[in-house]
Amino acid sequence: MTIDEKPRWLDALERSGLSVLQGPPPEEAPQVSDAIHAVAGWEVQPAAEISASDPRAAEELDEKWHERARACSLYDGQGVFLILPPVSGGSRTGWVKVSDPVGERLPSRIAAATGSPEFIAASLNGCHLCAVSVEDDEYWVVQHDFT
Repeated sequence: MTIDEKPRWLDALERSGLSVLQGPPPEEAPQVSDAIHAVAGWEVQPAAEISASDPRAAEELDEKWHERARACSLYDGQGVFLILPPVSGGSRTGWVKVSDPVGERLPSRIAAATGSPEFIAASLNGCHLCAVSVEDDEYWVVQHDFT
């Protein structure tokens, strides 16, 4: 990577329409491994399941994710939340503080930027997680509370 090149993770977040904010994640942020386990562990139950073969799958996934994100207070008062960069090695990068000025269709925008709608987001206080995962022929919206 040259000085003028962005890291892949930063490029993916920006192409998804997210604004990357300065500063480290708060100390309250969940451990990355705990967040991944909350989404990918064998005991995980989705808050919503969408058939990937449904003609409206992308729209429904967007609606269900935003519905669950609002319900679990994912965003702070300024619309800021944490995200693990949705690229290979994103978990090594760790939590990135972002805002979403677009405010809709985040799973679809991430899919357009990365080829997959999968991502993990958490509230700044580290209490709430809302994610998208691809399981066989379904999209799952996963919600988890760490409290």
